[in-house]
Amino acid sequence: MARDTRTSAERILAAVRAIPRGQVAGYGEVARRAGLPGRARLAARVLGSNTDPDLPWHRVLRSDGRIAFPEGSEGHLEQSRRLRAEGVRVEKGRVRMPRRELDLDAELWGLR
Repeated sequence: MARDTRTSAERILAAVRAIPRGQVAGYGEVARRAGLPGRARLAARVLGSNTDPDLPWHRVLRSDGRIAFPEGSEGHLEQSRRLRAEGVRVEKGRVRMPRRELDLDAELWGLR
């Protein structure tokens, strides 16, 4: 099995870039997809320091679907605008989050 030699930040940024247009993911889901389960705060820090204007950062939300920026702030308004432009329904700063795919252990043991 080939070892992933990218840094944690590179893996997180790649996971964000892989979120399809019109879809969203939580910080924890981004970290999990990057091979860093339990590192949601790291994903948030990496996105907070991002300087790539083409990164679809707006597709990443809190686990409950809320936008992480304070309501009414420039960041909150920009994220809402970008999500709506992609056809995502944003109501009161919140998006309905997709159900997470179950893994084999979850299927076998009923973990959710």
